[in-house]
Amino acid sequence: MIIKVCGMKYADNIKALDILKPDMTGFIFHPSSPRFVKVLPDYMPSSSLRVGVFVNSDTDYILYKVKEFGLDMVQLHGSETPEQCHIIRHEGIDIIKAFSLKTDNADSITSPYEGLCRYYLFDTPCTGHGGSGKTFDWRLTQSYHGKTPFLLSGGIRPESLEHIASFRHPVFAGIDINSGFETEPGLKDTESIAKFIKQLRTL
Repeated sequence: MIIKVCGMKYADNIKALDILKPDMTGFIFHPSSPRFVKVLPDYMPSSSLRVGVFVNSDTDYILYKVKEFGLDMVQLHGSETPEQCHIIRHEGIDIIKAFSLKTDNADSITSPYEGLCRYYLFDTPCTGHGGSGKTFDWRLTQSYHGKTPFLLSGGIRPESLEHIASFRHPVFAGIDINSGFETEPGLKDTESIAKFIKQLRTL
C-alpha cells in the first residue's frame, strides 16, 4: 500500500519523516495554504518520491517548481484541464489528479483524465483544497470503474486504521495523510506517523 505524507514544510521535520521511508512526501505550492512552502527547505527527502501539490497553477510555474525542488511527481488539486495534464505529462512528469467526491459520480469526473495520470486522489470536498481534517464517504468510490489506481485522502488519522483495513476496491492503491498527524499546520508528529506506518504495512 502506498503511503503519502503531504504538507511537509520544515527541514528537521522532513528529515525525521525521511527516516520512516514513506512512499511519497508532499509539498504544497498553493499560497493560501498554511502549509505553503515558499523556499526550498535545507533538507529534502531522499528515500521517497517528492510530490508537488498545485491548485490551478500555470504550467510554467509548475515546471519551474519541479526543477527547483527536484520533484518526481505533481499533484493537481484544482480544476486543471485534461489539456494541461497532457502538456505536463509530455514533459515526462507523472501526475496525481485530485477529485473531491460529493456524489456517486466518480466515473464521469475522472473519465476525461483517463490515460493522463499515474494516480487519482479522492478527497473530501472543502473550500481550502485539502487539509480539511474531514473524511468523505468512502462508499462513493464504488462509483469509480476506471483503470487508473487511486489514493484516499481527507481526515485520515491514527484511529482510521480499521477503516482502511476494511476498505475494498479493485484499484485502491494507498492513502494520503496530512492534518490528522499534525501538531500544527505543516509540522508532523513523526512518532505517531512511525507507529501508523508500521501498523499499516502489516495489513
